[in-house]
This record gives sequence, C-alpha cells and structure tokens, in this order.
Amino acid sequence: MSLLPLLVVPLLLTSVGTPPAAIRRVEPGPVYDGRSGKTKVSVPRAERVPVIDGLLDEPEWGTASVLTGFSQFFPNDGIAAQDSTEVLVWYSGTALHVGVRAYAAPGSVRATLADRDRITQDDNIQLFLGTYNDSRQALVFAVNPFGIQSDGVLTETGAATGGGGFASTTTRAREATDLAPDYVWRSKGRVTDRGYEVEIAIPFKSLRYRNVDVHTWQLNVVRTVQSTGHEQTWTTTKRASASFLAQSGTLDGLRDLQRGVTVDLIPTVTSSAFGGQGATPGSWRYDTQRPDIGGSARWGITSNLTLSGTANPDFSQVEADATQFSADPRIAVFFAERRPFFLESQEQFSTPNRLIYTRRISQPVFATKLTGKQRGFDIGVLSAMDSREASATGRESPVFNIVRLQRDVGKQSRLGFVYTDRTEGRNWNRVVGVDGRLVRGVYSVQAQAVRSFTRAGDVSGAAPLWDLSAVRNGRAFYARYVLNGISRDFDAQSGFIARPGIANVSATHRLNLFGKPGALVEVFSPEVYLLGRYQYADFVNRRPAQDAQLHLRTNTRLRGGWQVGAQWLREEFGYDRDLYTNYVLLRPAVGGRVDTLGYTGTRRLPNFDWVTSVSTPEFKRFSATTVAVWGQDENFPEWSSADILIFNQSLNLRPTEQLRLSATWAYETFRRKTDGSLVLSRNTPRVRAEYQITRQVFVRVIGEHSVVQQDSLRDDSRTELPVYLRQRDGTLRRAAAFERTRARLDVLFSYLPSPGTVVYFGYGDQLRADEPDGSRTLRRSADVFFAKVSYLFRMQ
Repeated sequence: MSLLPLLVVPLLLTSVGTPPAAIRRVEPGPVYDGRSGKTKVSVPRAERVPVIDGLLDEPEWGTASVLTGFSQFFPNDGIAAQDSTEVLVWYSGTALHVGVRAYAAPGSVRATLADRDRITQDDNIQLFLGTYNDSRQALVFAVNPFGIQSDGVLTETGAATGGGGFASTTTRAREATDLAPDYVWRSKGRVTDRGYEVEIAIPFKSLRYRNVDVHTWQLNVVRTVQSTGHEQTWTTTKRASASFLAQSGTLDGLRDLQRGVTVDLIPTVTSSAFGGQGATPGSWRYDTQRPDIGGSARWGITSNLTLSGTANPDFSQVEADATQFSADPRIAVFFAERRPFFLESQEQFSTPNRLIYTRRISQPVFATKLTGKQRGFDIGVLSAMDSREASATGRESPVFNIVRLQRDVGKQSRLGFVYTDRTEGRNWNRVVGVDGRLVRGVYSVQAQAVRSFTRAGDVSGAAPLWDLSAVRNGRAFYARYVLNGISRDFDAQSGFIARPGIANVSATHRLNLFGKPGALVEVFSPEVYLLGRYQYADFVNRRPAQDAQLHLRTNTRLRGGWQVGAQWLREEFGYDRDLYTNYVLLRPAVGGRVDTLGYTGTRRLPNFDWVTSVSTPEFKRFSATTVAVWGQDENFPEWSSADILIFNQSLNLRPTEQLRLSATWAYETFRRKTDGSLVLSRNTPRVRAEYQITRQVFVRVIGEHSVVQQDSLRDDSRTELPVYLRQRDGTLRRAAAFERTRARLDVLFSYLPSPGTVVYFGYGDQLRADEPDGSRTLRRSADVFFAKVSYLFRMQ
C-alpha cells in the first residue's frame, strides 16, 4: 500500500484550509406548516446583528423557525396555495428578524422601485404582528420583492363593504390596513431565478408591547401574487369569521427584549415663498417668509406608552388634495389627514362616525398627545392650541382636548369612550359618547350613543347621535343591518359629520358563489342593498322616509384577476326644502308688478340607473379600472329629473421599474329630461408621474385640470321661471350660467431615507378661469415654492 495519499491529504488540508461552516453541523430550524395547524411558533434567539442585504446567508437563517404550508385566502379560501413560500423567523435582544423565500415561475414576479406605501400593485409580503395578542389590532409590515416598505395598522372595527358605491369589487373578507403610520425598520430584497427573497429587521424600539417577562405575539403572513390576483395566508384563514386577526398564529417564548427608553427628536426647518397678484394689474409678487424652525419629540415612557409633543410644527402638505365632487350636495366631502404628527398613532383615536377629525386643528401652535395601552385599555389623549387665524373672530386661540379610551372585553369584543372639547373664548363644543363591539363567531354587533353640548354666545344646546349595526360575515352568505340617526342640532366641532339631521335604515345581503379551482369564474357575488333615509324629526315622529333606494348588484371575479360588475339602481328622492331656502322665483304680474314665489320643487323624483365596472389584473406594465353610470337621476341644481352619464377611469402604467404613471378621469353630465339641455357637467382629468431615482430619492409631478359648467337655472319641469338666489344682504341675483376652470401643477423632489428624516423641495402652481365674471383663459392665481428639512435623532 502506497503512503502517498496519506501524505498528500494532510498537506492539502493544511495549505487550503477548511471553512469552519463546512465542517460544523448546523441543526435546521423547526418547520411550522400552516395547513397542518402547526401555528404556535417557538422562536429561536441569537445575538448576532446580520447585514440587511437581501441575502439569507448568515448562519442564523439556517436555524430559524420556518413557516410554510400557505393556503389561498382570496378570492377563495381553504385551498392549498399554488405558490410555495417559506418565512424564516428568529430574534435577537433588540429586533425581530424575518426572512422570506417566495417561489414563483420565471418572469411572473411584479416588482418596481416604488415610493414608501405604494407597493399594492407589486407582489408583496405582509406581516400582521399583534404584539398585544388581543385579536383586535396588529401592526402591518409589508415589502415588495425589492424590499420597498409599506407599513401601518389594522384595527378591526366591524367596518364592512357593501352598499353605496359605484365600483363593484370582490370583498377580501378583512378590513383595510391604515397605511398612515410609519415605523423605523429595515428591509432589502432581490428577485431571483426562482422567485424573490427579502430580509427584514424590525427593532423592538419601533414596537409597543406589554411589559412582561415572556411574550406571546400573534402573527399571520399574507402573500399577494399579482400574476394570479390571489392572496395566500400562512394560517388557514377562513372568510367565514368576524375577525381576520383572531385566526393568526403565535410567536411564543420571546424573552429579555431590549427596547430601552426611547427618545426621538425631530427638528424641522421649513421655508416658503407664496406668490400672488401684485398691487398693479398684471404684476406678480412673492411673500418670502423667514425659515421656520420647529420640531417634535417622542418619549417612549414604557413599552406601552408614548408621549409626543410638537411646537411650531410644519404642517404643510407635500401633496395637494385631489379635487372631489359629491354626488349629493348635502353631503360634505372628506379629505384624509396627511400631517405627520397627527398620523402617528392615529388608530388610537378612531371612532365610529368620525367624532375625531384632526384636520379641524387647522393651524396649530403646539400640540401634545399620550398614546398606548395600559391594563387592557387603549389610551389616546390629545391637546392642541390652534392659531388665532383659525378662530371665528381672529382674537381667540381655539383649544382642543380629546380623549379616546377603549377597553378589551373577552377575546375579541371591545368597549369605548370618547370625549372632545373645543373652546374658543366663551364659546365651546363638547362631545361625549360610548361605543362597543361584540363578536361571536361570524356575527358581530356594534353600537354607539353620543351627545353633543354646545354654547355659542348666550345660547346653549344639546343633541344626540346614535348608531347600531349587526353583521354576519359568512363565507357564502354575508348580511349587514344598520340603524343610525344624527339630530339636526348635533355638532361635533372636533369631528367630521358628513350630513347631520338624518336617520338611516339599511340592509345588505350578499351571496358568494365560488367556482372550482382552475375554473374561469372564481367567485360570483350577487348583492341586494336596501336603504330608507329619513329626516331625523320625521323618523322620531314615525313619518315616511324622504329617500328610498334599492340596489341590485353583481360582481364576478374571473381567473387571472379580472373583475366585472353590474348594478341596477331603483331610487326615490324626496324634496329637501332646506337645500333650496335661498331659491326664489319672480313671476310677472298685472300692472308691471313682479310676484315673488317660494321654490317648492317636485315632491318625489324617481331614479333608474345602470352601472357597469371592469377592472384588469395587475399586469406587469399596467392596470386599469373603468366605471360607467347612466340613466335617470336627480338634477340637484333645479330639483328635477335628469339624464345622467358618469365615467370614472383610472390607468396605472409602469414602463420601467423606476417610472410610474397614473391617470384618473372623472366625467359627469346632467341633462334635463324636459328638453335634453345640459344643466351641469364636471370634467376632471388628473395625471401623476413618479420617477424613483434610488430607493430613497424620487421626483414627482402632478397635473390636474377641472372644468365645471352650469346652465342658467330655471324651475325645470314646473313653472319654467328663472331661478334667483337670495344673497346675504337680502338682494336677489339671477342664477346665471357659468364656467369655472381650475388647474394646478405640483412638482416635488423628495429624499426620504427613513421616517422622520426627509428633505423636500417643491413647487405648486394654481390657475383659474371664470366665465362670465372673470378671465376666459387660464391665468395663474397663486403659486408657492417650499422646502423642508427634518432629521430623526433616535436615542436609547
């Protein structure tokens, strides 16, 4: 036997060396298969801090717990997912670490280099993390295949779809995530030849949780696959449940979490120059303001409670509100909150009927709030002082004090209390209310009782608001019943009430008929919606309803993600004299006199409308939705019947991974039934273009053009006399034809490496034309240059 091999092998080992990882045996982590019911996860711990690079190559990923066995949840549930997904979980003393291996066919992954919270059109992974294990609320951390982040909170309140909308969509059997909050965490991903991989680290100092020795947190993982339009969940989540979160799995055995006492300081510097008409015709001048220094601070008192404050804050909006029109002029248009300080922990102040609406605090000088959870109570306390310019007299600074408390009851039920107070000098408005939600299986009941108290000068008053709803969220049969009322005198000066003085009784019934796996029709959902709307005093005194609606709807979800909807609307609207108190008719009389007549209107208007809608899947480069409404509806400017035509279109283009284009077009026409003449039209196209230079830097341009045309008003279908409007000084003015054109251009450069640290440079330009009382062509009415710089200092 030769001795050469015995000599060569040791030499090779000595010269080349053997990597320690190659000879060390690594025990693979335990596997938790959701379809097998293995959803109680024991999370391993390691103290290494990995590099977040999208490569799951550190040794800790080899020993992490593996979550697999996903099931389809939308549009059908109880089916094994077509795509294989592995979610790896471990934790260190300072962060929760999650790795994702999402397998997919080559070329099927949808991914763009998007801005934060704009990944819904991409493939994505969503982590629902319930740190309080209460089946009521979860933090949501979502990533697309490149690791672009989207985050927010899912709070289950019983809100449900059905009734009242034009666009038919298949319900996902869970409530929408509020994407307003932003958290500090890290993620990075990459597309591979087998799908994509993402690496995530969520610091414990970005979370809230109970101060206990051993933690159990709820977890569910949702994967959205855009090539099929399917949602898949790690646990076998069922549609037939009043709670999505209650069907989560758990992360068990989390110990010695090192969150520390966290203090965040965010100093902010802003500067702006507002342009407007100068002193002489045709001149333009800018009011350049000094740079404004302000800021905010957050103190994590405990892992449960956070105290925040802001002084001289920057509340400028980097994106202007899109123009909206209400189909019913009696209903106020709602604009969502956009300001960072109020968006933080916004979920702690949510109430039925929007009794808390922080945009009422329009120009705050300073504000402070305490939010968190303590001994089973969700706590939200907010105080703010508004600028004198926001007061009615310009002399007093309005002061707001808001308290929202919620108490967990049982496994999923809840009781709540709300108090709001707005004081301006000797005048004040206070709202006090209680609400609750009871959940049992697929059934839930929600109730609310509120009373407002108001003093204006020497006059005081009080008025009620009440609301009761019941929902059956079954897989095949869904039902929702609502009874609510708002007194005409109810006043919520810290909230948003779209229309006071009415009571509603409604019922929604929907069937979900599911096709077999692979069938052309994945789900067919017929629905019946009934509504009776009363003047509040009529409801209390048992008089007939003012409006009645019957909507027959169908929505069909097709293989691949196509959606097709159709509706038939049968309605009757009763004359609302309050809407026409300033309308006056002048009729020539004998002897050259003119008689003044009140506006009486037609007692009831019958409506017959048809609605169709089509939505495409999220293709790799585009998606689109179109909604068309036509038929006979109310002509509100004259209170008569009209032939209507409404188009709402949206188109999203993704020519490259970095460029996104979105366009919307809202078009409405109302023509008189009597002679076919045009009484009202609204035409609003809006285009938004974003170019994501890097993950942190983008440039955005938004353009909008809105034209409203209205004919000279007359008492259509009745006396045909011209309509005059009574002015504030008592004089009468003819309701003459007009055309109003508004246009705006907004440009923004944004550098946003993390929430709280931002650099914005922007420009906004507003133009207008008014016929016959103004310019016939668009002319600039105002513009603004602005800049904002803020930096998050996080200390622990």
